[in-house]
Amino acid sequence: MAVTQRRGRRIMMSPAELDAFLGEQRTCRVATVSPAGTPHVSALWFAWDGTSLWLYSITRSRRWSELRRDPRIAVVVDAGEEYGELRGVELSGTAVFVGEAPRTGEPCPELEAPERLFARKNFGLDSMPHDGRHAWLRLTPEAIASWDFRKLGGL
Repeated sequence: MAVTQRRGRRIMMSPAELDAFLGEQRTCRVATVSPAGTPHVSALWFAWDGTSLWLYSITRSRRWSELRRDPRIAVVVDAGEEYGELRGVELSGTAVFVGEAPRTGEPCPELEAPERLFARKNFGLDSMPHDGRHAWLRLTPEAIASWDFRKLGGL
């Protein structure tokens, strides 16, 4: 169960708003920790299943190697241009590697639903195309913070 945010409750998204927002957005920013302890941030497509964020990462990426060494991860999904339109979610916790790496499509019951969600959302397909370069990471957040500045009204 994710930690509930203590500050910013006035602009916090409800669970239904959070699910809708994560369901409609496509790109997130993923923060990992380098061996030197410095942060590394990269953009990535994702799918949200209502409980976990599913990330399909290139296995030869800096992000992948950093998470193999230290699975702590923070992800931000945000939208809006003007101040009064800004909304977003920060999810953090521990990345879990799921399925074979790289993914070739071997049967993996845990990946059936996320792959279907991801393929529909990002490719308009009913099944996931596998390129032998990507693999799955699951983030079941330990903490979630959200904001929707539209709730402030008229700023």
